[in-house]
Amino acid sequence: MTGDRPKVGVGVMVMKDGKVLIGQRKSELANGEWSWPGGHLEHMESIEECVRREVMEEAGIEIQNIRFLRLVNLKEYAPKHYVDIGMIADWKSGEPRVMEPDKMVSWEWRALDDLPTPLFAGEPYYLDALKTGRVFYDA
Repeated sequence: MTGDRPKVGVGVMVMKDGKVLIGQRKSELANGEWSWPGGHLEHMESIEECVRREVMEEAGIEIQNIRFLRLVNLKEYAPKHYVDIGMIADWKSGEPRVMEPDKMVSWEWRALDDLPTPLFAGEPYYLDALKTGRVFYDA
């Protein structure tokens, strides 16, 4: 037994004019997959603070109207294990740009029915939550 515990990940679907912000990952975890902005919840940080920080750090934009969407016990990238908190928010200002070129290839606004593939493993749970209202997934 290693004593490892799941990490807390937070992601956010940023919506603007009926489209969602999605970017192609360039990282150790899920390289080449497409995902919303997100990252790790820091010690003593609120979820809202985390969401705002991650979106600014990764895409350089401001968001508003942040709300809860879903929770997933995400184990698809074993041995990594995350409790993933999914949020949704509205774009406020700024044009998305790659702020962390070592982690992301690009950002795009895409219609929900025109998302690129492959998607990061957690993203289909966001889409299902939007469609069904289901908020908890034990993957």
